[in-house]
Amino acid sequence: MSKKPQYDPEEIRFPDQKIETSYLVHEMEQSYIEYAMSVIVGRALPDVRDGLKPVHRRILYAMYEDNLTADKPFKKSATCVGDVLGRYHPHGDASVYDALVRLAQDFSMRYPLVDGHGNFGSIDGDPPAAYRYTEARMAKISDEMLREIEKDTVDWDPNFDESRKEPRVLPSRFPNLLVNGSSGIAVGMATNIPPHNLREVINATICVLDNPEAELSDLMEHVKGPDFPTRGIIMGRSGIRAAYATGRGRVCVRARTEFEEFGNNRTRIIVTEIPYQVNKRMLIKNMADQVEDKRLEGISDIRDESDRNGMRVVIELKRDANPQVVLNRLFAQTQLQTTFAINMLALVQSGGQPQPKILSLRHILDEYIAFQEEVIVRRTRYDLRKAQERAHLLEGLLIAEDNIDAVIQTIRESYDDAKENLMNRFGLSDVQAQAILDMQLKRLQGLEKEKLQNEYKELEARIAYFNELLSSEEKIRGVLKDELTAIRDRYGDDRVTEIQDVEDEIDIEDLIEEEECVFTLTAGGYIKRTAASTYKAQRRGGKGITAMSTKEEDYVDTVFTASTHDFILFFTNKGRVHRKKGYQIPEAGRTARGTNLVNVLPIEQDEKVTAMIHLREFPEDRYLVMVTRSGTVKRIQLSSIYTARKAGIRCITLDEGDELICVRETDGDQAILIVTHDGMAICFKETDVRCMGRDAAGVRGINLRPGDYVVGAARAKRDHQVLMITENGYGKRTDMDEYIRADGPQKRGGFGLKGYNVTEKTGPVVGVKVVSDGDDVLVINDAGVIIRMAAAGISTYGRTAQGVKIMNLEEGVKVISFARTDHEEEEEAAEGETPAGGLEQA
Repeated sequence: MSKKPQYDPEEIRFPDQKIETSYLVHEMEQSYIEYAMSVIVGRALPDVRDGLKPVHRRILYAMYEDNLTADKPFKKSATCVGDVLGRYHPHGDASVYDALVRLAQDFSMRYPLVDGHGNFGSIDGDPPAAYRYTEARMAKISDEMLREIEKDTVDWDPNFDESRKEPRVLPSRFPNLLVNGSSGIAVGMATNIPPHNLREVINATICVLDNPEAELSDLMEHVKGPDFPTRGIIMGRSGIRAAYATGRGRVCVRARTEFEEFGNNRTRIIVTEIPYQVNKRMLIKNMADQVEDKRLEGISDIRDESDRNGMRVVIELKRDANPQVVLNRLFAQTQLQTTFAINMLALVQSGGQPQPKILSLRHILDEYIAFQEEVIVRRTRYDLRKAQERAHLLEGLLIAEDNIDAVIQTIRESYDDAKENLMNRFGLSDVQAQAILDMQLKRLQGLEKEKLQNEYKELEARIAYFNELLSSEEKIRGVLKDELTAIRDRYGDDRVTEIQDVEDEIDIEDLIEEEECVFTLTAGGYIKRTAASTYKAQRRGGKGITAMSTKEEDYVDTVFTASTHDFILFFTNKGRVHRKKGYQIPEAGRTARGTNLVNVLPIEQDEKVTAMIHLREFPEDRYLVMVTRSGTVKRIQLSSIYTARKAGIRCITLDEGDELICVRETDGDQAILIVTHDGMAICFKETDVRCMGRDAAGVRGINLRPGDYVVGAARAKRDHQVLMITENGYGKRTDMDEYIRADGPQKRGGFGLKGYNVTEKTGPVVGVKVVSDGDDVLVINDAGVIIRMAAAGISTYGRTAQGVKIMNLEEGVKVISFARTDHEEEEEAAEGETPAGGLEQA
């Protein structure tokens, strides 16, 4: 009788295997995330660079491998489907054939990428014939999708069984994502990008190449809106502008109709174009059903007279029917008028990994241009390498030509070491010697020196051109512009979808209520927008209410108030500035953490936003004063940073180890107050700092003692007070007159005056604001708690005083930031509140 196995209550042990305990919830979460990312990246979403999903990319590349170009005979679609399945796409044949069919449908694709022969379906919803009956080859424009792919222009990945390589992306010499659009449903997200006119999209791309500061309005002078292959009429432009500005929008598409008289004073409605992705047969059936159910009145007959010459749906009206009324009801109750929801979601390379992102029109064009510049650089490097290799070989042949008799003699006198003897005697490389040995004797004797020298000179000129091109970004952009222009002139056509203006149309900003909001940014890079009314005014000394839930290692770093219609300028520690509208910052609840800044701005991993300001416009007579951590000051015209560039622009050149910490808007005639960590302060006229260009580094603003650094700056205003707050929750107001003396402000570059008596009890200064009695102050600590109080409730002291306690802090908690906002009347303390009026932390 065998012995029973022994069971350990903590873990079951077997002699030949190891069993690890794993929580089911964790396993399910991990498996679902991996599945979701697999669907998002490997199946459902297009790449922003070539506008293709993996299956479409594999179809085109398999056809390219089989030389199924537009100038070659058709081949059975089954051949292509089988090749794609066997080489790259381990899925069902139906999915591959359906994708191939769509690439060939002129009513689905604005510029079909596959040339189909046979029944590939119809706008009536008829299915295509089986792939054994149809034939296919690449369309002419598909040549531009794969042109020069063999020149190492893109990266490659192994296929599913690692037997061959497949391109990670196609070179796509025109912006296919916009030109042909895309639609797909992934896990938890979907994309729906409409097709556009190729000529318009390329013109917009060239506009960005010529003017990197181009605004959305500049781009929309070229890209009027979507251009659907089924034509139709787009009603209004606000949805188009919203989609191009934010990546999301809705456009109303209407069928093209006309009235036609017939018979005895009767009228019929003729439909010649229908909205995109509408099934004509189902549309007619739906109209007929509504007529039968008496939901549509005044219609006597509906019939389809479409043929090879075009679409013609006839709707005959009764004698007493009002044609315009019937047409309006058709628009309201049938798919003669539809709404196309635009959601421009695509995969963007971020840190070497594809990430799904909602993209604006400018963002898509910027990503495409960056990709095409990389394609041109990689192609040029390939051509340069080949030219150098050929030139090297020609150098050897020229040496052989000059010494032809000696070369022949050396070869004749050698046995197994002819190559080595040639190399040693004539100073040839291994490649050059081998090329001479591989030549037939009659060619070796008949080398034409002049021909070789001419080819060598041409190669030298090409090598010089390639080196010059690689050293100049401007020349690369010029080559890209020329190539795009050639494609536009060859394949471009006129717009087919009309855009009609709608009276009293609402713009996107008209749909967004203007309100004052609090914008909060954490040190970990999470930003959010919350209505300012969420934070009710309290008396000084309270504990405040929770403004944000943060991770243990994160804390709120910056807070300020602005309107949803203001421009928000984001200045990073690396001296770059980005621009967004207030409403483009995602809204979140009072205790929500917010959205990671990398999903809002294209910033690098080691880059963080250190200053934000808000404004309505960029006038010529306004300025920005920038202050760095090491005390450098720079003044720049506000209009010089008016930009919509996706990557932002450089606004200051920083010394190594320095970073931008503060930016203030001025009118050109103000005094600037700078405060340091140790409580020193200096106040000088902004005109002491000359106005500089974007790339300038600035001048010395304050001289710092060892270990000290700048924590903030403000515009000095008479009849106002200087508010400073310390890490331990102490603060004070000081009359501005103590900084702006009767003889005027100080001169820049000095050590300044003592502005705060920093002690162990108060802790160092965290910032400075200029306030009046009519202001409120929002103070925030590194636990994520905000307290709002009236500035008038903070006592006024001299420059050398320690101030008073303005925020009670738990042990280990520090004040890290504060902001000025408009005054709000205090509410009476509710039951359960502390006597000081502060609410307990939620």
